[in-house]
Amino acid sequence: LLYFLASSSCHLTRNRCSKTEKQKDSLSVNSLLKHLIFKIKSTGPITVAEYMREVLTNPVKGYYMNHDMLGEHGDFITSPEISQIFGELLGIWCISEWMAEGKPKSLQLVELGPGRGTLTDDLLQVFKQFGHLLDPCDISVHLVEVSPKLSDIQAQKLTGKSIEMEPDKNSPVYKKGITRSGYPVSWYQDIQDVPNGKHNEFFDALPIHKLQKTNGGWREILIDIDPDFPEKLRFVIGSSASLVAKTFIQDDEIREHVEVCPSAAVIVQKLAHQINCYGGAGLIADYGHVGDKMDTFRGFCAHQLHDVLSAPGTADLTADVDFNFIKRMIGGIAAFLGPVTQQEFLRNMGIDIRLKALLEKSKDATVQQHLIRSYNVLMNPDQMGQRFLFFSIVPHSRLENTSKTTKPPIPGFSPLLMQ
Repeated sequence: LLYFLASSSCHLTRNRCSKTEKQKDSLSVNSLLKHLIFKIKSTGPITVAEYMREVLTNPVKGYYMNHDMLGEHGDFITSPEISQIFGELLGIWCISEWMAEGKPKSLQLVELGPGRGTLTDDLLQVFKQFGHLLDPCDISVHLVEVSPKLSDIQAQKLTGKSIEMEPDKNSPVYKKGITRSGYPVSWYQDIQDVPNGKHNEFFDALPIHKLQKTNGGWREILIDIDPDFPEKLRFVIGSSASLVAKTFIQDDEIREHVEVCPSAAVIVQKLAHQINCYGGAGLIADYGHVGDKMDTFRGFCAHQLHDVLSAPGTADLTADVDFNFIKRMIGGIAAFLGPVTQQEFLRNMGIDIRLKALLEKSKDATVQQHLIRSYNVLMNPDQMGQRFLFFSIVPHSRLENTSKTTKPPIPGFSPLLMQ
């Protein structure tokens, strides 16, 4: 089992939302805002986690349900869209881990939030190049995607054609087909539906709870209706002690504001159990920190920062992954490495060697300039190089007594042997 728990998305500083897009979204914005206001009036202020769930995945009005949010003309762009090298190196990572596991007879590639399918497509191209090695292996692809629009784009990318929805409404698979590389691919709405207990997630889009330290103890930050503007939302501090804080805040916490993601805790623990019991590896790549940041909740529209409470449903909502929290939730269930910066991970995977080879292969100046620009976006500390962190979950057996076995170190988390 190979899991990709990655957003690897970059928010550029251009392409503001166009007037046409604003007009097109106005009805859905008003509709979702009215829905949220009615909900708050009915049940009282809601948590930030509940707000994120509604804004991002409401079946009718949610941002992920109705937008192609990726690419230069979308709200963010992902590492695989920036350069093919990114996907190629992760393909090598997959094959390395498969070999380290003893070349099992089946390899199941699982990705949540697969975007346009570019990363999976790049991975499968690498698999094809190593066909002599992987031919005896039964390879299958499992994509967890809530967006009908993006699943259509992924199907076109991976299979070269549109795929109709499965007629069996009771089946967890809502689409299935064969990739151009000849591998079966299935789509799921929910991580719980992926067979064999496989789980993975898109952590920076998971709902978070925001907690504030007060003189009366930890209180949860909630979202309420602004009394001065009845069609506007605002943040308020809850009046009673927070159960989430009692459950997840450490006694030695020194920050005064903390973001907690219980959904991530559940998922990463299940994933760690699965990997340690049955083998495989998980790779998380995301905006992140090591328990030192406080308020990271933000919105993006057309690569520009966007007020998280304004025009719900038209902008991406995200929060940095707290990797210290992830490590604490894994505990001793499985082994883990990192986080390391994207710059360090890709360099350890041999991005400089691959770039040199591609530059030497191509004599086209335009292609060479594109390769260099893409490399800089991925590696520059001021762009994605230091802002993204990589983290891997592996079985304890993968790291035990490695000096006494032929198992190589985890790729990406130590320098290439040839270096």
